Amino acid sequence: MTSSEVFPVAPVHGRTVLLAGGTSTAGRACARALLAAGATVIVVGSHEGRLAELATDMPGVRTERCDLTDADAVDALVDRVHTAHGRVDGLLHLVGGWRGGGGLAGQSDDDFAFLMRSLTALRLVSRAFDDDLRASPAGRLAIVSSTSVTRPLAGGANYAAVKAASEAWTRAIAQGFAKDARDGGREPSAAAVVFRVRSLAGLEDALAAAFVGLWGDPAVDINDVTIELAEA
Repeated sequence: MTSSEVFPVAPVHGRTVLLAGGTSTAGRACARALLAAGATVIVVGSHEGRLAELATDMPGVRTERCDLTDADAVDALVDRVHTAHGRVDGLLHLVGGWRGGGGLAGQSDDDFAFLMRSLTALRLVSRAFDDDLRASPAGRLAIVSSTSVTRPLAGGANYAAVKAASEAWTRAIAQGFAKDARDGGREPSAAAVVFRVRSLAGLEDALAAAFVGLWGDPAVDINDVTIELAEA
């Protein structure tokens, strides 16, 4: 089965999509799916070596090195992306990581600070590209969250708290999209979605297909929707 058969041409064709923290296995799966569907793909990461390896392995992917937790660096990223590619139509937030264990007493401040980098990156990048997504005829933003948000455990309290905050931020983006369309007297064109997983390992291709599929649904139907991904 060819990649074009796995990921048929979709409405994402011709769109420009940015993968924040996209050098991971999940990021690579999403990049492949988007390329196969005809999108321009920009992978942003902080590790020059991993970006170079991805660019070699996946011709056609554009790469940008950026510390997504640094506001000035994100502003400079926006300028570079706009100059090279124009406005973006999609954003997938993949900056993450896991630290936990040891019950509530084991939820250290150092671990919390590490996990907070994901939320900080989401806040900065989503704000920086918010105008792009609102202006796009098919703007899509998505994050990957965790089922632990609905049943947090003491040993993962830091992690669940940050994921819950990320979901709240994403839902606020969704409300902003809806309000912008309503105030402008037009049909919604942008949508913000939360994907939840118990573990992303083994679901990378499912995430890729689901993310690409967001362009196949009207924005009004998927804005402020939570989609749980699970193994078949």
